[in-house]
Amino acid sequence: MQAAALFRIVSLAEAVSWLGLLTGMFFKYVTETGELGVKVFGPIHGAVFVAYVAVAWFTARKLDWDRRATLWAFASSVPPLATLLFERWALRTGKLDPVALRRRF
Repeated sequence: MQAAALFRIVSLAEAVSWLGLLTGMFFKYVTETGELGVKVFGPIHGAVFVAYVAVAWFTARKLDWDRRATLWAFASSVPPLATLLFERWALRTGKLDPVALRRRF
C-alpha cells in the first residue's frame, strides 16, 4: 500500500478512536452510567495512536517531509481530531502527493 494512502487511513482511524474514547469518557464521568466505553475504546485508541505515530514516521521518511511537517504530524496526534486537520493540510500542500514529490527531483 502506498504511504500516503496508509497515512490517510490511519489518520481517520485515529480520529474515530478519539471520538469513541471521548464518548466513553462522557458516559463514565458525566452520566456515570458505566465505564464500558472507556474499557473498549481506551485500548483501541492506544493501539491506533501508536500505529499513527509509526505510520507518520514511515510516511515522513518515504515522502521526504521536512522536520516541520513531521513534527506537526506528531503533534496533531495529541488533540482530538487534529490528525484530520493535519491530513487535509498535508494533502492540500502536496505533502501526501507522491507525483508532486517525483516532479521535484
